[in-house]
Amino acid sequence: MTNKSDSPTTTRRGIYLLPNLLTTAGLFSGFFAVVSSMNGNFEAAAVAIFVAMIFDGLDGRVARMTNTQSEFGAEYDSMADIVSFGVAPALVTYNFALNSLGKFGWLASFIFVACAALRLARFNTQIGVADGRYFQGLASPAAAAVIAATVWTAVGFEIDGHDYGVYLAIITVVTGLLMVSNFRYSSFKEIEWRGKVPFVAVLVIVLVFTFVAARPAEVLLAVFGLYALSGPIITIKTVKKLKLEHVVGDDTETDADFNDKDKKD
Repeated sequence: MTNKSDSPTTTRRGIYLLPNLLTTAGLFSGFFAVVSSMNGNFEAAAVAIFVAMIFDGLDGRVARMTNTQSEFGAEYDSMADIVSFGVAPALVTYNFALNSLGKFGWLASFIFVACAALRLARFNTQIGVADGRYFQGLASPAAAAVIAATVWTAVGFEIDGHDYGVYLAIITVVTGLLMVSNFRYSSFKEIEWRGKVPFVAVLVIVLVFTFVAARPAEVLLAVFGLYALSGPIITIKTVKKLKLEHVVGDDTETDADFNDKDKKD
């Protein structure tokens, strides 16, 4: 009699370790950011969000390189992103500046969390359908980076966040709304990373890394702040005539308008 467990048709269940380990590390970084902000260590909280971004960028690439993609990994990554790039930056900025604004403060933080969740849900439904050259709406890691870099820069200049709570609340809300907008953001997937570059380009990269190491908070704020602003600029330059659906709402007509303009170009 053949043992059922010895049957060649039996499917072995389990999850891939390496990519999910990286996802867990990103989730831990997001949770650490929340705990650090509750303890008043806002610089560590901001840095932890950027560390979460690094792990978020690695897990998918490692999964593709090692051929360990799975539905479980994709779902787990989305759940981790909600914490690291939705809840964590919202609570960090709330504890840093918005808790003095009362109801307006926590509502601003909630708007960011809700927009991050909606952004991730929309992204998951558009995989394989949307134009790979662009993101529809500001990506949640980039939005989280704007908030984290703002807090990090304020801490570096010894600014009391509660003195500028209203401004940080506006930044939080606007950044959240950019995530659920229809503005087009470059995905940088067209860049050929394996191609050859001049020696001068390598030297420039070294100088950039040196500058980032010297003033990381300010440089990261400038980079991600400009990226957040690039969406409206790219959209306005791409469409023939700016309409409401290019900003928010049903994007069916938006895609058609974008494609028409691209063909003309």
